[in-house]
Amino acid sequence: MDSKKISLGIAPIGWTNDDMPDLGGEITFEQCVSEMALAGYSGCEIGNKYPKDVDELLDKLNIRGLKIANRWFSSFILTKPFDEVEKDFRENCAFLKAVGAKRIGVSEQSYSIQGQMKTPVFEKKYIMNDDEWKKFADGLSKLGKIAKEYGITMTYHHHMGTVVQTEEEIDRMMASTDPDSVFLLFDSGHLAYCGEDYMSVLSKYATRIKHVHLKDIRPEIVKKVKDEHLSFLKGVRLGAFTVPGDGAIDFKPIFKVLDDTGYEGWMLVEAEQDPAIANPFKYAKAAREYIRKTADI
Repeated sequence: MDSKKISLGIAPIGWTNDDMPDLGGEITFEQCVSEMALAGYSGCEIGNKYPKDVDELLDKLNIRGLKIANRWFSSFILTKPFDEVEKDFRENCAFLKAVGAKRIGVSEQSYSIQGQMKTPVFEKKYIMNDDEWKKFADGLSKLGKIAKEYGITMTYHHHMGTVVQTEEEIDRMMASTDPDSVFLLFDSGHLAYCGEDYMSVLSKYATRIKHVHLKDIRPEIVKKVKDEHLSFLKGVRLGAFTVPGDGAIDFKPIFKVLDDTGYEGWMLVEAEQDPAIANPFKYAKAAREYIRKTADI
C-alpha cells in the first residue's frame, strides 16, 4: 500500500475498555498513548480517559507524535428527539475539529445489546421495521450533512448487537442514505464475528469506505459465545477479538482491495481484550509488524 496515502493508528480499547472500565482500569492515559507511540503508530481514537480539554489533549499527543483519527459517537436516532441527537453530535464534531480530526464514527445505539452483560448477542439483536429504517436513514443523512459543516466526514460503524450488523443491513443502510454524506467504517472483525462475508462488503463499498478498523477474531471463542448463548461483553472478556495477524482473518486481500481502489486515510488496529491477559503493548507491536509485512507500510 502507498504509505503516503495511509495513516496507521490504534484504538485505546486494548488498554482500557469504555464499556467495561474494570478492564485496564489501572492503566493511565499517559501509559496508553506512550505505548501506542513506542509501538510505531502515528494516531489513535479517543477513549474515556483522554483529557477533555483540547489544549491538554493536543499537548500530550504532540510530544508523542500522535494525532486523533476518529471518535465513536453513539446516536439514538430511533429513540431520542433528533434535536437532542443533533446537539450532542455537533458538540462532538466541534471537539474533533478542534483537535484536527477529519472523521467521526457513528453507531446507532437504540435497542443495542452490545453493552448488556447477560443478553445473548447472537439471539437478541433488534430488527428494524420499515418505518424505523426510514427514520434511521433520514436521520443518518442529516448527521452526515451536519458533519460536513465542520469539515468532518461521517462514517457509520456496523457493529455486533446493533441495528446494523449484517451485510444485508449494511446494504439497506448504504442504499437508503445520502451517498455524499454517509460513508462506511469498515470493520473486518465485526463482520467475521457474525459470519458475514467481509470481502463482499469491502468490494461493494470500497469507494464509499472512509475509515477502516483492523480487527481480527478467534473463531473458537466466537463459537463458544454462540453455542453457550453468551453476550458480546462476555465474548470480549473471553478473547473473541484480537489484533491482525493473531486470529483467523487474512488481511492481505483486504489491503489489496483498499489499495486497488485508492483508499486514503486512517487504518486503525482495534482489538478489545483483557489487558491483564493480552498485554496491550505486546499485541500493539505484533500487529504493527504484521501490517508492515503484509501491507508494506
